[in-house]
Amino acid sequence: MNGIKTVLLLGLLSGVLLAIGQALGGASGLQTALLFAVAMNFFSYFFSEKIALMTSGAVRVSHTQNPEIYYRLAPVVQRLCQRMGIPEPKLWVIPERSPNAFATGRDPRHSSVAVTAGLLELMEDEELEGVIAHELAHVRHRDILISSIAATIAAAITFAARMFLFFGGRSSDDDAPNPLASLALLLLAPIAALLIQMAISRTREFAADAEAARTIGSGRGLASALRKLESWSRRIPLDANPAMSHMFIIKPFSGESLMRLFSTHPPTAERIARLERVA
Repeated sequence: MNGIKTVLLLGLLSGVLLAIGQALGGASGLQTALLFAVAMNFFSYFFSEKIALMTSGAVRVSHTQNPEIYYRLAPVVQRLCQRMGIPEPKLWVIPERSPNAFATGRDPRHSSVAVTAGLLELMEDEELEGVIAHELAHVRHRDILISSIAATIAAAITFAARMFLFFGGRSSDDDAPNPLASLALLLLAPIAALLIQMAISRTREFAADAEAARTIGSGRGLASALRKLESWSRRIPLDANPAMSHMFIIKPFSGESLMRLFSTHPPTAERIARLERVA
């Protein structure tokens, strides 16, 4: 099912890119957008994991790199992966004080889990286990490819709208693009991409929460972690790319961008209430 969703997502977002090119650049704009869409589909499928990790500033964690973090995370990841029946992902740390985490990759064999330094400082062992189980549930459900592709192409749509607005155009005055249409597309393209993120994110979070609680045997640790994450992420905002906001376990509270008006996550209170009902 997630494979079908991935194809539909790639097609839909590519269509948005083509519409922007046609509206702002005519035939030449459509050709440019088509080439851009093909390139983005290729790179978003094979390189979305690397793009997400690079964009977040994540640093690899292993027994030789950041060993103190590795020896705290690795036993938890190994235990949970055995219970879920999935390969162990690569581990990363984001040097940010704001607590948060995300998973990325194209399938369970090519996956990564990244946590911020602030999350490691804030979480007790039971809470950390809940957060890691949530992210591994995304890996097991194969949500990570969809969310990674959405992040990559949503950023591309925003970039393309701005590029065609400032550099696009048609050769003749009669064929010139409407400035109001250009402005509308500049504003609506990132919002359209964000609405797509919302559609694929809300149910995924509930499903990953439930899977984490089943794997651990209780929702208590993750519920406690979500309370802390909701509180501390407001106190210490995460400077995250808005196109990546749907990937995190909790919505990053960053900046004054229009993007922050559109929630990509279900209400944290509702997530906690569901988890507390898990025995």
